[in-house]
Amino acid sequence: MDKVARILVIDDDESIRKTVAAILEENNYAVDTAENGTEAVKKAKTGTYNLALVDIRLPDIEGTKLLAELEAVSPKTLKIIVTGYPALQNAIEAANQGADAYLIKPVNIDNLLDTIAKYLEKQRKQESFDESTVAQFLETRVKEIENEKPVSSKRNS
Repeated sequence: MDKVARILVIDDDESIRKTVAAILEENNYAVDTAENGTEAVKKAKTGTYNLALVDIRLPDIEGTKLLAELEAVSPKTLKIIVTGYPALQNAIEAANQGADAYLIKPVNIDNLLDTIAKYLEKQRKQESFDESTVAQFLETRVKEIENEKPVSSKRNS
């Protein structure tokens, strides 16, 4: 059985946080929220999230700067910037800071859900690949160890 993906919604607008959280919960995601960057980093340090939706303008930090902080405490968490202030410079900065995607407010719900599903599927495949690679390495290494023969210390005289 697949585990439920955990999503952290970071937005200073309470109505947006609640609305997005409700929509995501209706779509079978486990959702947590944060109203600022400080709260988001604290939650990322103590919890695990598959994905974070990051508002670009927060009261205590720019969302693009928050990306780096989240990366430091939770490197496997996917990060999607959500902004009501679309600008090329913001998009470039978001990409440079490790954003996986960039969405513009008002967000089309179908687009949001499709984007989340697409990135979570990539994450699932990568995790499966990583686990498979480790398993293959271990199997190969066990065979190598089993097949190793002691080296004779005898010298030809």
